[in-house]
Amino acid sequence: MIYLCRHGQTFHNREGRMQGQTESDLTPLGRAQAGAMGELLASLIERPAEWRIVASPLRRARDTAETIAARLGLPVAFEDRLMEVSVGDWSNRLRDDVKRENPALLSDPEWAFRSPGGETYDDIMGRVSGWLAEQPPEPGRRLIVVSHGIAGWMLRGAYAGLPREEVIALDTPQNAIFRLSGGVIERLACDPVAEPA
Repeated sequence: MIYLCRHGQTFHNREGRMQGQTESDLTPLGRAQAGAMGELLASLIERPAEWRIVASPLRRARDTAETIAARLGLPVAFEDRLMEVSVGDWSNRLRDDVKRENPALLSDPEWAFRSPGGETYDDIMGRVSGWLAEQPPEPGRRLIVVSHGIAGWMLRGAYAGLPREEVIALDTPQNAIFRLSGGVIERLACDPVAEPA
């Protein structure tokens, strides 16, 4: 089983800015979302000592994972292959500006893979699916994974063997956890009790 979490909201998320593999800190809401993930996982996992937490090393995922880990009393391991897609020259730019300068992207469902100097769909699917293939098989798998929006698409797609068009249509919530078990992907709502001011 895998519990897959996306990092909490960052300042770049709030501004509509493309992060890719650059850094942006969690907002107060993002920290509350990370706390809510930890609380939900604590209610779902009976024996935390049997579980491992693995996260992207990017600060937003690391901070989210460390919040969850503190609630469960577990260490965090970091894995570069769980990092977000690189968006190359578009890093730190406003998404609306990029789309305004590249009108053809507005109707392209794969626009995030078109950045100059960035990663392609196949690049990121290769690294994420390669990592997944190395994990213990079910039912012995006990992983909490903290990653990103597009990397999370890829992990869910690789897990379920989804075709490309279904992978890129997946959502990327910061207020939910996905349970990957027995070939099934289940979305578990996870909202903070109170949104910080």
